[in-house]
Amino acid sequence: MLIRWSAAAVAAMMLSSPVLLQGASAADKPTDPQIAHIAYTAGVIDINAAKQAQKKAKNKDVKAFAEDMLRDHEAVNKQALALVKKLNVTPEDNDTSKALSKQAADKLAELEKLDGVAFDKAYVANEVAYHKAVNGALETQLIPSASNAELRSLLQTGLKIFQGHQQHAEHVAAELK
Repeated sequence: MLIRWSAAAVAAMMLSSPVLLQGASAADKPTDPQIAHIAYTAGVIDINAAKQAQKKAKNKDVKAFAEDMLRDHEAVNKQALALVKKLNVTPEDNDTSKALSKQAADKLAELEKLDGVAFDKAYVANEVAYHKAVNGALETQLIPSASNAELRSLLQTGLKIFQGHQQHAEHVAAELK
């Protein structure tokens, strides 16, 4: 499945659900440059998780899921960079991006200690939780906060794709039980 930047933005948020704009008030709503940075950071995080899964996963469905995530998120991040260039937006680092990166590093280290079925289940469970959190953040914070109509539209399209990623992860998780 070929994915647009919107999917990247959505998918990009994928790995550290608890920090996604927690406690943000209307006054704290992220700007378009911050949204762009959050989205790109989230994409890089899921790319790294997929690469780890490609090396460690034993189950063929988990490996296939990781390949899909790697392909989709790399394509999306490439398109995300093209969009920010087109819109003349410089992504801006922010507390959410920093927290995402920190939590992702912690999760990768935790998963690195696991092998076999334990790794497969933990990786897929994390993907399910991450996609749920990202979808929620897109719906309640990122899409409503985007001031650029093109960015907002891409995020909405990405949300639909990301919901598909969540369903795929849930299906794989159910098969691992």
